[in-house]
Amino acid sequence: MKGQSLTRRASPGRKFTTPGKRAGHASVAAVPPPCGIFILAGGLSRRMGRDKSRLPLGCETMLATIRRSARAANLPTRIIRRDSVPRCGPLGGIYSAMLAANLDRLLFLACDMPFVTTELIQLILTTLGPKYNGVFVQTRGGPGFPILLRRDILPVVRKQIERGDFSLQTLAKEISAKILRLPRKFDPQLRNINTPAEWAFACKLWRHRNLSRP
Repeated sequence: MKGQSLTRRASPGRKFTTPGKRAGHASVAAVPPPCGIFILAGGLSRRMGRDKSRLPLGCETMLATIRRSARAANLPTRIIRRDSVPRCGPLGGIYSAMLAANLDRLLFLACDMPFVTTELIQLILTTLGPKYNGVFVQTRGGPGFPILLRRDILPVVRKQIERGDFSLQTLAKEISAKILRLPRKFDPQLRNINTPAEWAFACKLWRHRNLSRP
């Protein structure tokens, strides 16, 4: 991949549809378009040994859980299952979405972070001021998901992939992104699930959360 020119185009994708109100979802104020939400689900899941997006969490899959939270934000939502340029990690999904979308701003979520809520999504959508090209949430491992980017940085993403650097931290530096440090109450939502042990623990947390609800 290193040194390779990206000449492939993204295959035509489905048009965006803005979800309507659904039963059981709280009413959330819509964020002015053009903005869309993309859930990255094209990873290889090597450490898990199976497709993470299809793993059950409660009565639905992890992917269905995060998609439900995204749709409740009343924005066009799409799942990226196949990257235009494979084996580039999350950067490949970001590149694929930017090729396919006719939107100014794109919010990226990871399918292995099912605890992200609509509240957090709405908060991040308000943080991209005019002086920034992107917002990365500060995690224990550095800048990461959720990520809000302007589509204008597509050439930067392309060049980074061409030189074989697939690091999200590098992208954050390249575009001088805003690093968002969230209040501690959001820490549980930043948990990502990569291994069978982490999945088992997430299922336990999910059951406990549902049992503790009134």
